[in-house]
Amino acid sequence: MANSVGTFAGLCTTLSMVPQLYSIWRRKSARDVSLFMFLVFGLGVVLWLTYGIAIKSAPVIVANGATLVLVIAILTLKLYYDSRP
Repeated sequence: MANSVGTFAGLCTTLSMVPQLYSIWRRKSARDVSLFMFLVFGLGVVLWLTYGIAIKSAPVIVANGATLVLVIAILTLKLYYDSRP
């Protein structure tokens, strides 16, 4: 039961990043995205991933690993689009 709840929670939080990433990619702008918020959020995701590895919890590892990939993509696009004239 606990793993099912954890898996569903991870799925929800991970998928919540997809609309933001899609919006940035589609508009070719990340002006409305807070760099500081995503840096702090990314740090939290790295810490959760580290915790999941330490306790050997597959739902925590998979969800936070996938979320980290999405956060890195968002941050990369943010930095890329903000650096353009």
